Amino acid sequence: MMNQPIDPFFRRLFIVVALVVAVFLLYLMMPVIVPFVFAFILAYLFNPLVKRLSKYIKRWVAIIIVYSTITLGMALLLWWLVPTLWHQLQAAWDYLPKIFNWYNQVVREWFNSNTRIKLPELESKEFSDTLVDYMQTNYKFADASTMMSQILTSSMNFINNAGLIVLVPILTFYFLFNWDQRLHNWKMAIPGAYCQKVTEIAKECDLALMAFIKGQLLVMVLLGAIYAVQLQLIGLELGLIIGMVAGIASFVPYLGFGIGFIAAIIACLFQFGLDWTYLSLVVGAFLIGQAAEGYILQPLLLGDKIGLSPLWVIFAVLAGASLLGFVGMLIALPVSAVLNVLFRHLYNYYRTTDFYKGRKQLALFEKR
Repeated sequence: MMNQPIDPFFRRLFIVVALVVAVFLLYLMMPVIVPFVFAFILAYLFNPLVKRLSKYIKRWVAIIIVYSTITLGMALLLWWLVPTLWHQLQAAWDYLPKIFNWYNQVVREWFNSNTRIKLPELESKEFSDTLVDYMQTNYKFADASTMMSQILTSSMNFINNAGLIVLVPILTFYFLFNWDQRLHNWKMAIPGAYCQKVTEIAKECDLALMAFIKGQLLVMVLLGAIYAVQLQLIGLELGLIIGMVAGIASFVPYLGFGIGFIAAIIACLFQFGLDWTYLSLVVGAFLIGQAAEGYILQPLLLGDKIGLSPLWVIFAVLAGASLLGFVGMLIALPVSAVLNVLFRHLYNYYRTTDFYKGRKQLALFEKR
């Protein structure tokens, strides 16, 4: 008896059900998958350093040296930054009474005198009472046992997160240790007819991503230093922390400038009052930083690594924010760099198709 072919409808139904089940299982396993994703990204970033060192020493020794160097560098950076940042945060906390006074004496008085809006007067005690009421309303503790259970749950969540933090470096080590072998296995899994083209595209994506990441990190560090040094020279007490935040946030285009500018203006108003000299200096500092980023840092360190115009950069960031929120804003440009490579190869393939060649022949015929 010959085997009857499977009905196409049931074949398609089976594929759809299998995809739905696979997506649902991936959703359930997200807490497990996320550490592996982070570890893979870190391994991808550290692999060039490990690969260079592994030419002279064993690969596992090179991985340990890279780990130790990065850990020591972060420890030294924190040893220098933490006391300074603590001082800056204390200064920010000390500004709270000034904020209340500025609100009561300037903002509230102006609204009460020039509009029909009557703003209430704020005091530090009322602010503390409002905060306590909010905590009691949104975090109700019926008794001591409920409170202890909440604390225990929070502690367990912290322990789980700490466990993941410990797990990520271990996973990164194993990703790095077998990186070349794993890439070779993936390459061998590609059908022979497409292997060369897929490898070419993957190499171009890798070059675009690494060039972008290296250049962007340098832009962040240098731009943060430019902002911080200028604000410190102006005399702004929170200049260091504002400059650092602006530099880090510059990973998302225009976000660092916006956050730093608003924060610096507010801090300047609280520290110096409505002093147009200091306000002009702060505005000038951010204009200089923006000019340095747009005309010096970006062209020299990034150049045309992404190959996107400013309009497409803004569109990519807004699209990423719309789809995935803040995470989407962070990954918008790296993803755009990869998509740009893929679309370039797709367009080149389109130019070889009969459809495009027919259009070209039609244009030549019309010219005749």
